[in-house]
Amino acid sequence: MVRSIVAFTSLMVLGLLLVWGGMHHHILKKKPVVMQSLSLEIKKGDTLDSVIRQLRAQGIAVNKFWFKIYAYRTHLDRMLKVGEYVLNKGATAVDILAMLKEGKTRRYAITFPEGWSFKKMFLAIQENPNLQHTLSDDDLDGVMQKIGSDQPHPEGQFFPDTYFFEKNSSDVELLKRAHDKMQGVLASEWQKRDKDVPVESAYEALILASIIEKETAAAEERKKIAGVFSRRLKKDMLLQTDPTVIYGMGNDYRGNIRRRDLRDPTPYNTYVNKGLPPTPIAMPGKAAIEAALHPADGDELFFVARGNGRHAFSATYAMHEKYVQTYQR
Repeated sequence: MVRSIVAFTSLMVLGLLLVWGGMHHHILKKKPVVMQSLSLEIKKGDTLDSVIRQLRAQGIAVNKFWFKIYAYRTHLDRMLKVGEYVLNKGATAVDILAMLKEGKTRRYAITFPEGWSFKKMFLAIQENPNLQHTLSDDDLDGVMQKIGSDQPHPEGQFFPDTYFFEKNSSDVELLKRAHDKMQGVLASEWQKRDKDVPVESAYEALILASIIEKETAAAEERKKIAGVFSRRLKKDMLLQTDPTVIYGMGNDYRGNIRRRDLRDPTPYNTYVNKGLPPTPIAMPGKAAIEAALHPADGDELFFVARGNGRHAFSATYAMHEKYVQTYQR
């Protein structure tokens, strides 16, 4: 009986030594198996076998048996993370297994600048080859519902920023992230607003911020322009801002505004309609939102572009006309 136990124990030890020796020879001796940098994409439903097939198809000589033994030992077979992995030249089998275990997937970036329209933003999403495209032009009317928002119109509802994502992340997921960030920023800034701002809701503040965003890219002018618009709203004056007219023209805008365009009663024509337009006209950044909710004090009611990215401000129409003659005629 004792001899049998000793023999069995010896065989077990020998077996473990053989397993360890085989694993060390094929996996742990850190022999490079990646001869040139390449990528490995793991999709939903992929298994260790399909991963090994991918590796071999790209010329990476991993031993299937020992690769799986090591993976099982570290429970990797239960935690394969979907995504794209970059395998660097000189990587060993251990490096590959460690990368898979840690889920170190490659991340891509997409940037939505301040002042972009939703149409431009959506086009950038559609043209990005690393996103999973689930939305088409036909779905745009219902895009807000798809991301869980009760707002019917998508314009201005997404925060301009650079977003990082893993390969094959969905377009809806990305839109939801940008939407949630905008709602967070807007809610926070709304709580800190000046008491006498002439907007009655955070959404109206978003509309005003979008106009400020389109009127100037000069940081030092934003609050001053916000002050002009705030005073006009309080005095029940027309805002008379060109970016809203341009937005209302849609595809008819060809680079200039004609007199008849200023008289065209679109819902966005602030030369015809008093108050704010019905929706934002672009994606405002945080600085524009802050300006809308903290307008500068003063008596200016007019401003005109000087042609250098800045504006000339005036409190009277007579002075405004002088500036128009100087800078635009």
